[in-house]
Amino acid sequence: MKDYQAKNIRNLSVVGHGSEGKTTLVEALLFTAGAIDRQGRVEDGSTTTDYDPEEIRRQISITAAMAPLEWKETKINLIDIPGYFDFAGEQVGPMAVCEAALITVGAVSGLTVGAEKAWAMCDKTHTSRMIVINQMDRENANFTKALGTITAKYGSHIAPIEVPIVENGKFTGVVCVLENKAFTGEGKTLKAIDIPASVADEVEAAREAIMEAAAGADDELMEKFFEEGELSFDEMMHGLRKGILDGTVVPVVCCSGTTRVGLSKLLDNIIDLMPSPAGTVLEGVNPKTGETVERVCADDQPFSARVFKTMADPFVGKLSLMKITSGVLTGDVTLYNANAEKTEKPGTIYFLKGKKQNTTTKVCAGDLCALAKLQTVATGNTLCDASNPVKFAELEFPAPCISKAVYAKKAGEEDKIFSGLNRLMEEDQTIKLEKNVETTESVLSGLGEMHLEVIAKKLSAKFGAECVLQDPKIPYRESIRKAIDVEGRHKKQSGGHGQFGDVKIKFRPNDDPNDTEFHFVDSVVGGTVPRNFIPAVEKGLRDNIKHGVMAGFPVVGLTAELYDGGYHPVDSSEMAFKTAARLAFKQLTTAMPILLEPIYHVEVDVPDQYMGDVIGDMNKRRGRIMGMDKVGDLQRVTAEAPLSEMFKYATDLRSMTQARGSFTMSFERYEEVPAADAKKIVEACKREEEDED
Repeated sequence: MKDYQAKNIRNLSVVGHGSEGKTTLVEALLFTAGAIDRQGRVEDGSTTTDYDPEEIRRQISITAAMAPLEWKETKINLIDIPGYFDFAGEQVGPMAVCEAALITVGAVSGLTVGAEKAWAMCDKTHTSRMIVINQMDRENANFTKALGTITAKYGSHIAPIEVPIVENGKFTGVVCVLENKAFTGEGKTLKAIDIPASVADEVEAAREAIMEAAAGADDELMEKFFEEGELSFDEMMHGLRKGILDGTVVPVVCCSGTTRVGLSKLLDNIIDLMPSPAGTVLEGVNPKTGETVERVCADDQPFSARVFKTMADPFVGKLSLMKITSGVLTGDVTLYNANAEKTEKPGTIYFLKGKKQNTTTKVCAGDLCALAKLQTVATGNTLCDASNPVKFAELEFPAPCISKAVYAKKAGEEDKIFSGLNRLMEEDQTIKLEKNVETTESVLSGLGEMHLEVIAKKLSAKFGAECVLQDPKIPYRESIRKAIDVEGRHKKQSGGHGQFGDVKIKFRPNDDPNDTEFHFVDSVVGGTVPRNFIPAVEKGLRDNIKHGVMAGFPVVGLTAELYDGGYHPVDSSEMAFKTAARLAFKQLTTAMPILLEPIYHVEVDVPDQYMGDVIGDMNKRRGRIMGMDKVGDLQRVTAEAPLSEMFKYATDLRSMTQARGSFTMSFERYEEVPAADAKKIVEACKREEEDED
């Protein structure tokens, strides 16, 4: 592939709901442009961008994949992005480096949640967009209906620049409203025809909508349109380009990825209407001075690049995918990592097409490429010229919302598991691995159950390490309700040196219910317990509060007052008094012990229509609704709920709200577990202990 200047490059993310034909569309565009010899099928596992074993097995996209093509002296970099919400993190990097997005909408389904979220992401990243009504070959496909669902949501932004030609129920071609010409045929094979009378009214209405949209984007055009009621082709193109660039106009086209009808015109429209990276300005800071720095996308600027994705491969090593934001990348350039403050030499430079790696020696500004084996580089890092440093904003990835404890399936493979997971965490910024010191479990967090399942499969396929995922243990606590006065007496005299320790302790709940600490009070008078043995009593108690008397959970909110005891001048020792303290502690069973569970603060953002379902579901989870507030177009439900009821909430909320709801959780405090639930937990813990024995 030859070198392309920024003005002849188009970078586009292909986004939308799952199963709306994004991968098939990308594959068809590659075939139409001659970038591949045959068009693969998702069902066969033969597509360019779905090459991972899990993608082939599940027949869905899991990771974002690059697919460049050449069309009319222009390089179009397509990035096929997963539509399932478990893999939403794959959208972040590509959307940050692509100037435009193709939002796919099914001709049968119309506007869906995935398309709405893609639109919102475009708003957030200030990305130009084009809506592609795909799958026009499907039975019950209805362009007018699908367009209506889009217009109902986004109104005046929408400008349909194509109208489909349907003959005998078959999608055969498109009318290009801007050119006022009709074409039939698939792929490159186009045949110009007269505009069918059946769509003449539709074409005229679309033309009016385009002129209004173009006029609305430019004041001069608006004046002319009001005066004359008409705009020329060039004027419409000028207005559309301006509106597309500032986000006020979104063109709509139609096609079929399966039959390739409409694809050559789609490629034309991408070149004609979608912005190039040339001249775009990216703002960052000088990492040494903190001053604001701008980088213009041009070859004659100081070198800079933004890493938007990392791929972990056990054989090839780490691949860092990046956009050259300014300057030119060659093998001679010394790369300065502004985030890690380290320098690296670039190894082999690649253009990626799915899993295929094509080597190159030069990458111009605005283009996308990959570098292998960069040691210090992570997703979101900025690479630049050390003499002209710049650091761009870090990428913001969605926070994990579901957690599972991870165990090695085979004993002795723990190191292999965690080494593999650390490699996968370089690749996927939405997974998190933490060690829970209290429960001794390693907890893996992600964006959904399918997301964690895929990680486990990747771990096995890439690194040969099999793991087991299960619900994490809950870090319960124990406390007491009643004050008690007990004696712990340890006496052992079986010949030789004996052991003797005697302590009298008052146990009581802390005066402040919010005080969860353990307090030791020394009230001994008269030397009944020698001063040198009192620290041993405290240590004996502190050792034992780690394992409570109900189910072995740590005891909190406890005060222990040592007020009396006894000793033997020969047989008493620190060990004897530790043992005596332990015997006293065991008598907490008479102090009305209670089980405490972690309560989390939960904020759920949902559209109005799902409020009733969300509140009802939260009540079923023993949650308490604390309030409701308006946040933008959504309602925010604030609640408190026990952690034990929230493990599958991410999946359930997605199901309840058609994936329109989201939530955050943070630890709030501990509260008493209801008696019936506490009994079940204690019994389960005892069974677990018996099984281990």
